[in-house]
Amino acid sequence: MTRADPLHDIELLLRSRYGLIIIDSAEEDRAETLVRLAADRISMPLFHWSRTKGLRRDGANSAVYGTTDPAQMLAHVAAAHIDALYYLRGAETVLAEPLHAERLLEVVGEFGTRPGAVVLAGTGLPLPESLRRLSATVQLPPPDVAEFRSLIERLARDLRQRMKVEIALPPDEVSRLVANLKGLTLIEAEKVLTRAIVEDGRLGPDDLAHIINYKKEIVEREGVLEYYPVEETLDDIADLAGLKAWLAKRTHFLSAPEKAADFGLSFPKGVLLVGVPGCGKSLCAKAVAMEWKLPLLKLDPGRLYNKYMGESEKNFRRAMDTAERLAPCVLFIDELEKAFASGGSEDGGVSQRVLGTFLSWMQDRKGDVFTVATANDVSRLPPEFLRKGRFDEVFFVDLPNGEARQAILSIHLRKRGQDPAAFDLAGLTAATDGFSGAEVEQAIVSALYTAFAAGRSLDTDLVLAEIRATRPLSAIAAERVAGIRAWARERTVAAN
Repeated sequence: MTRADPLHDIELLLRSRYGLIIIDSAEEDRAETLVRLAADRISMPLFHWSRTKGLRRDGANSAVYGTTDPAQMLAHVAAAHIDALYYLRGAETVLAEPLHAERLLEVVGEFGTRPGAVVLAGTGLPLPESLRRLSATVQLPPPDVAEFRSLIERLARDLRQRMKVEIALPPDEVSRLVANLKGLTLIEAEKVLTRAIVEDGRLGPDDLAHIINYKKEIVEREGVLEYYPVEETLDDIADLAGLKAWLAKRTHFLSAPEKAADFGLSFPKGVLLVGVPGCGKSLCAKAVAMEWKLPLLKLDPGRLYNKYMGESEKNFRRAMDTAERLAPCVLFIDELEKAFASGGSEDGGVSQRVLGTFLSWMQDRKGDVFTVATANDVSRLPPEFLRKGRFDEVFFVDLPNGEARQAILSIHLRKRGQDPAAFDLAGLTAATDGFSGAEVEQAIVSALYTAFAAGRSLDTDLVLAEIRATRPLSAIAAERVAGIRAWARERTVAAN
């Protein structure tokens, strides 16, 4: 994929007589550097303005008198009639006052007839419609791999002047570290890397945790996604051999992303897990994040929907922007059908609009976000979700077989301080025929409560008693389970 060239775009817009250029980026320092390069390329004077320093020519120490006031600054620009670029920092302070916005409109209108332009930087700037019609937007791409590598080298060089610094990263770990810096601005990356180095005088594989924790703070600030703690690994999930094998192949991409990209591979999109409730679908999302050492974000539809028109869609876009900032990451959406059920107009079409936004994002997403979505009732899902290209694969998670149930019994007994060898696992396995993994776990938990209340040790008889007292979902809702299996037979790949 060809990387965008914002410098070329700015030059083209200037030659096309656009009087107002918006650089879509929160990184005002990078935007200012870009404008300086553009001015140098077309041999045009450059002026900088900020509320604290006023208006000054690039390279000059002093500012034009009285131009810290936006009104005075705009009056000076209008009266000077200089063919130049004017980069205004803190554009919100200018746009917030209607009188300033009107004067800016006059200045911009003049630049439509002669060389020069006003340049603003920011995200979601509140432009009046009159200004919007005269403006053009340039997307400032996020820092690339080369910029992050240069940042690491510069930080190490600068910090070595005042302390001993060790860069203890083999080439593959450097690639992994750089991949995890994606989504951060250069300023944010510099802060987190400086902190990691200063803490112990070295930059090593363990410092990935600093980056992930910093990204967690970003999630909590935004408030639309939940940063989910991960404790499980794929070893904690019994069976699901098909899914594990599929994930194992993609693990190599995470360990060498640049090499994989050169090979023609792109970051995997994600998987949709459908199947019988309680069979480990949600557990898989947590295990994938732990296995790949990636942040896990959970999208809760309840945080998205808002009674005010357009707010739900805006919340969803914020959620996806946050996910892309934290990329590479795993995005977990549990019970997808509850968020984007097909049919129904009781919400005024909000869910359908959010669905459209979600589908567009899945198709065109820019960040390395691996989506793990689960669904219990696929009949409620819009058919668009099941089309190839939305997810890399659709897996069906069935009830565990005998071997898997025995492994589940061992895992949950061991988790609770019990020795599996002290139990009749074969008998318990036979007794749990038709049980989901969650139902097997709950039988053990209930038996533990019984043992604790009776003041005795947990044994096979207590677990068997709880199993016999349980009616599994496969018996209570036999028709529903059969229907799910019939649907999945020809449409999905077996995860078990």
